[in-house]
Amino acid sequence: MKKVIVTGCFDLLHSGHVAFLQEAASLGALHVCIGSDENVHHLKGRYPVNPQSERKFMLEALSCVQAVRINRGMGLLDFTAELEDIQPDVFFVNEDGHSPAKESLCREKGIEYVVSRRLPAQSLPVRSTTALRVECSIPYRIDLAGGWLDQPWVSALYPGPVLTLSIEPSYEFNDRSGMATSTRKKAIELWRTALPGGDPEQVAKLLFAYDNPPGTTEVSGSQDAIGIAMPALAKADFRGGYWPEQIHSIHDEAVLCWLEEHLYLVTLGPRLHGYSVLADTHLTTEGARALAEAAEDAWQSIQRMDLPAFGAAFRRSFEAQIAMFPNMADEGIFHMIEQYRDQALGWKLSGAGGGGYLVLVADRPIERAIQIKARRRDGG
Repeated sequence: MKKVIVTGCFDLLHSGHVAFLQEAASLGALHVCIGSDENVHHLKGRYPVNPQSERKFMLEALSCVQAVRINRGMGLLDFTAELEDIQPDVFFVNEDGHSPAKESLCREKGIEYVVSRRLPAQSLPVRSTTALRVECSIPYRIDLAGGWLDQPWVSALYPGPVLTLSIEPSYEFNDRSGMATSTRKKAIELWRTALPGGDPEQVAKLLFAYDNPPGTTEVSGSQDAIGIAMPALAKADFRGGYWPEQIHSIHDEAVLCWLEEHLYLVTLGPRLHGYSVLADTHLTTEGARALAEAAEDAWQSIQRMDLPAFGAAFRRSFEAQIAMFPNMADEGIFHMIEQYRDQALGWKLSGAGGGGYLVLVADRPIERAIQIKARRRDGG
């Protein structure tokens, strides 16, 4: 019988987990490798609800599971030592658990890599640990173009916009991944499970102030608070200040659906502790101008729903960023971009780079990539 391996956290075991494990077990003897409590904290910025010993015990009780191990490593590939011990024939993941790094490792070792579509068993509802843990509706955000112009020492060189798309928390993004996870944690401290009512810009200002109390030495850009608090697509125009001079929004349903259809995220893994994006910074007026013009072009192309133009502006925004902040991307990230160059019209990194997610603009589906849901004005 073939040996099959699956990896994951498996916190708050639910029917979706069981359906996934049963599907994996249909391919052979199933070995489950779970992330340690410390690695879950490293990746997610929080400890699991159930400790590793309890998660192991519950999985061992399932008839479809042959053996369970706690991974000894850290990071996205925390299972490499277990992989060597088990010597599996098949590595089984769901769409959320897929990453190019896992697929590449399996290719190197001659292990069959199988991706499940995460379908619920029989007529049961779709379940996720994120939804079961807390019904938290506080969104994340994607920086679509112009990121860094929300820092006054950049927009003072040349003014320009930052485009942010507020997205529903239907996927739990890794900590330190450029999806405004740290600012979102501050929002959860303030409001627990949902944003307050009222003027979204005032909510964003309150969140920005809470995120940057007096005495803060490295002020977080206000695009994070704006992207979280203001629904749909926001264009914040910066001119040498921490807060934009004005904010425009697009709530048009056709535009939001168009963005959802053409944006894809590929997991790169979280930024390493000690990573400094500001190392070797090369700030120039020309660089800030290139970033501002790319963001403005992206805004105009989104309104026209002109995909080739948006892809080109998206890519130019990234190129302008790394020209001023070369530490955003390393050789591994550039290698990943090359893998998708023929499939995408544009690409950039989430947030300040150094890991997180590779965000792609594409005119056709990107296999095994994450798609997002834009947050509407009414929360729907």
